[in-house]
Amino acid sequence: MPTKKPLMTRLTGLLLALCFAYGPVAQAEEDWDDDWDFHVYEPDPWEGWNRKVFVFNEKLDTYAIKPVATGYRRVTPQPVRRGVRNFFKNIWEVKNMANNGLQGKFRDAGVDLSRFMLNSTIGVFGIFDVATKMGLQRNDEDFGQTLGKWGVPSGPYVVLPVLGPSTLRDAPALIPDAYTGIYPYMNENAYKYGLILAEGISLRESLFDSEKMVTGDRYVFIRNVWLQNREYKVLDGMVEDDF
Repeated sequence: MPTKKPLMTRLTGLLLALCFAYGPVAQAEEDWDDDWDFHVYEPDPWEGWNRKVFVFNEKLDTYAIKPVATGYRRVTPQPVRRGVRNFFKNIWEVKNMANNGLQGKFRDAGVDLSRFMLNSTIGVFGIFDVATKMGLQRNDEDFGQTLGKWGVPSGPYVVLPVLGPSTLRDAPALIPDAYTGIYPYMNENAYKYGLILAEGISLRESLFDSEKMVTGDRYVFIRNVWLQNREYKVLDGMVEDDF
């Protein structure tokens, strides 16, 4: 007979879901480079649906996610916030390694493994990014990029409830990526939800300075930046200029 989840567990699950509403947008804005040419991606066949979901996600951010992240920034010193970001990035080095291996980039996979081992030991569970200081630069790979490398087209742009920007190719790829992290293997819900919540808040807090770049129609701006970022990553930066 199924048991009813405690109220605190359900509330924590809701909060951590809200904190990841800006996850894909965070990565797009974090990787934005002012030297890139700004592309306009058309068509957007599901724009009507996408805009409605986008507004929904924006309201979640305004009333639930951003206030929590703002409080986190106010009470937490910058060195501590950096250490928290490093810790969670280190967790996902396994994802980078797995996808680099699937793409045949074995040297990069070796770098990912070395980074994980160095930062997990000398770097105290990844809090200190000693690997970067040793010349081992962090990669950022996922199964959506792997599918792109294998020739799977991206398909239409889609905004997912809570999860944010994606494509028809990248949305299902979130599932195998999740199993390269530690959360599916944690049995204690309190620790699992606590870590996911902390990661979401840390991720959202890191966006504050990047938000100033968004101009004009927020939906169009974020869509174009996100799609350009995905193209850039799938092609490993080998994007042809339009002129």
